Amino acid sequence: MEITIYNRTNEDVQGYQALFEKIGAAAEKQLHLSQTCEISVTFVRSAAIHKINRDYRGIDRPTDVISFAINDSPDLIDDGEKDLGDLFININYARRQAKEYGHSLKREVCFLFTHGLLHCLGYDHMKPEDEKVMFALQEKILDPIVPRDDQ
Repeated sequence: MEITIYNRTNEDVQGYQALFEKIGAAAEKQLHLSQTCEISVTFVRSAAIHKINRDYRGIDRPTDVISFAINDSPDLIDDGEKDLGDLFININYARRQAKEYGHSLKREVCFLFTHGLLHCLGYDHMKPEDEKVMFALQEKILDPIVPRDDQ
């Protein structure tokens, strides 16, 4: 998977490129994608993601990750669309959630990437049965690369 990272924070995020590439490759393999996909990831702070959330989703608060998928269906991905879309990861929320969940910042950022990537691949968690499928995929893809107990 081709991943382009943009950093709109003063945080050091260089180490995530290799991890995201491993996660992307695992997702391609797990989901039997027929071609290499590409996605962009932008690291932002709470104020920036709040504005994006308000302006594009009509939700007037910050969040942890926002996905803008090119297509919302896994079938369209497999039919030739290479560009999956764009992810925005809120580094402030990632840091807070890592502490709250008792795992590393690396695990939380990689979880948010995996979660957003699956959204861009057409997965969602609006219904309980869809949530079960999506969350099981997150674990299958992420846990071998960055285990829950990673510190």
